[in-house]
Amino acid sequence: MTDGDAPVGQGDRLLATLAALANPHRLRIIGALATGGRSYVSELARELGIGRPLLHLHLKKLRDAGLVVSELELTADGKARNYFEVSAFALHLDPAVIAEAASTITTEK
Repeated sequence: MTDGDAPVGQGDRLLATLAALANPHRLRIIGALATGGRSYVSELARELGIGRPLLHLHLKKLRDAGLVVSELELTADGKARNYFEVSAFALHLDPAVIAEAASTITTEK
């Protein structure tokens, strides 16, 4: 991710990650993918009880933050399925980590 020509700082990545996780639907998506493995959109929408358009919006936010990855595959009958799975990530937050990240924020929110 970049902001114009400037590289995205650690603080910007932390903000994107926290923003992506600051929603109950997105937390449920991460939880479902973490426990059930990779899944395609229709299957995940049924499991979570939310519509596909809304799920696509949440998956985009999670993908943009680097928390999930996707891969488009064709089924034997020629249908395209976009499979999603959780990326390997870990968060460690303490005052020192936040102070360091804050000093590298490049975007104005």
